[in-house]
Amino acid sequence: MTTHLQGSLFDQADRMALGDLGGLSRTELGHGAWIDVLPGWLSGSDALFEQLAAEVPWRAERRTMYDQVVDVPRLLAFYGADDPLPHPVLDQARTALGAHYAGELGEPFTTAGLCHYRDGRDSVAWHGDRIGRGAREDTMVAILSVGAPRDLLLRPVGGGDTVRRPLGHGDLIVMGGSCQRTFEHAIPKSARATGPRISVQFRPHDVH
Repeated sequence: MTTHLQGSLFDQADRMALGDLGGLSRTELGHGAWIDVLPGWLSGSDALFEQLAAEVPWRAERRTMYDQVVDVPRLLAFYGADDPLPHPVLDQARTALGAHYAGELGEPFTTAGLCHYRDGRDSVAWHGDRIGRGAREDTMVAILSVGAPRDLLLRPVGGGDTVRRPLGHGDLIVMGGSCQRTFEHAIPKSARATGPRISVQFRPHDVH
């Protein structure tokens, strides 16, 4: 797969390294939902993007929508609790997140889902991770973004003010509390010239 990533001027580290999670900033969204954000948590993230883009066994999916079978507008990969992750820094990230949120979450992050947004035409529609326990319990989904920034949007279920967070080049966002039940999130299409992005979503057991 050929990708063309415009590297960040602020991500020129010689090696990949995770920062201190003590720098996370929390925003209360209401209805028991919150997000934590830490820009540039992973330094050297452009190198990770290049490796993941080239080596992950990406798959394209087709789904039925409005009585038609359509292409899912992004590439996907999934790593279960017992699967080796595609780079050691992702193991380090999952372990660090589990340790940091142990008191609130009460369980480890186990799985990793990856999405490859190849350009501005790739997207994900409004949704919450409500398959499994996320439909009835507070939980967390932690997303590490590498590659070019894309906007992550959040809004209350049923409508309301939209929160916008651009994420890329090693940024971290954690959606917690009731966020998967009471809010929706999306990556909209972009008409601007947009480089590729990969998101890595760490989830606890039985949250999809």
